[in-house]
Amino acid sequence: MSDIRTTPTRARADEVYDSAVVWDAHAGVYPDPRTDLAGLENWRQAGVNFVSLNVAYDIPSWEQAFPVLAAYRRFIGSHPDRYLIAGTADDVRRAKVEGRLAVAFDLEGMCALNGDLGMVALLHGLGVRQALFAYNLNNEAGGGCHDEDTGLTEFGRAVVHEMNRVGMIVDCSHSAHQTTMEAMEVSTDPVVFSHSNARALWDHERNITDDQALACAATGGVVGVTGLGIFLGDNDSSTDRLVEHVCHYVELVGPEHVGIGLDHVHVAFDLAEEVSGRPDYWPPGQQYGTPGITCAHPEQFHGICEQLLDRGLSDAEVTGILGGNFLRVAERVWG
Repeated sequence: MSDIRTTPTRARADEVYDSAVVWDAHAGVYPDPRTDLAGLENWRQAGVNFVSLNVAYDIPSWEQAFPVLAAYRRFIGSHPDRYLIAGTADDVRRAKVEGRLAVAFDLEGMCALNGDLGMVALLHGLGVRQALFAYNLNNEAGGGCHDEDTGLTEFGRAVVHEMNRVGMIVDCSHSAHQTTMEAMEVSTDPVVFSHSNARALWDHERNITDDQALACAATGGVVGVTGLGIFLGDNDSSTDRLVEHVCHYVELVGPEHVGIGLDHVHVAFDLAEEVSGRPDYWPPGQQYGTPGITCAHPEQFHGICEQLLDRGLSDAEVTGILGGNFLRVAERVWG
C-alpha cells in the first residue's frame, strides 16, 4: 500500500462503491423477538448488500434463539421487495442486482447449542451461517476474551468439524487467544474474525493480536474491523479511526484478508437489568447501548471506500475490503 495520498474523484469512489458487494459481517442487533427490524433500512439505503444479524448470545437461555429466529424470518419474509434470507453466496449477489438487502444470522457463543452437536445443523437450516465460540466468558466450547484462556474443548473441536460439514462460517471474535488459535488449526475451511480490531492500535481485551490476524489470514479467512468506539480507541467511531485499523490489517495480512463488521446498534434497547445482573460479561465501560459509547453507522461504508482509495489502494483491493473478501469466504463455506 502506497503512503502517497491522492484524491480520487467522487465519481471514482461512487463507481467502486456501486460495483462492490458491500458486506457487514455482524450487526449489534439485540436478539429479541420484539426487536424492530425496520432499522434494516439503514443498511439497504446506505448501499449495503449483506448484513449478519445476531439471534443468540451466551447469556439468554438456548431456547430463546428460536422465537428470535421465527420473528426475524417472518419480518424478512413479509418484505420481499426489500430483503431476502441468504443461504448461499449467489443469494447475496442476487440481492445486490435486485436492490435488496441479503440477511443471514449468527450466534455469539455456543451456549445456544445446549451441548448438543445436532443443533448446528438445525440452526443452519434456519439461516444461521456464522457462529463464534464464546461471548466474552468461557462455555462448553471454549474460552472467552474476558475469562481464563482455557482453549478449545473437545466439544468445541467437534463443533468446528460439524460447522465445516454443514457450511457454517467459524468465527473467532469475542473468544480467547488460545481458543481462536486452536480453532484455526482444526478448521478445514477459512476462519473469520467478524468484528475484531487490532490490539496493536488499541490495547483492549476484546481486540486481537497480530498473530491471531496472521493465523486467520493463513486459513484464507478475513478479519472484520468493527465500528464501536471503545474498541477503535478513545471511544472514537469516526471513519478516520476505523480506516486506521483497516490499514493496519492491510499492511499486516494483505488487503485480501480484511473486511468490515460494524456491530452497529440501530435500535435502543433497555439492557440495564441484564447488564446489572451479569456484569462479568461486560466489564466497566463495555455495556452495549450505554449512553456515550459511540458506534459507526452503515452510511460510513462509502467514506471508508473514499479514504482507502485516497490512501492509494487499488479499486480491486477496496472492492475486496468492502465485501468481496467476506463473499469469497462465504462462497467457499456456504456454496
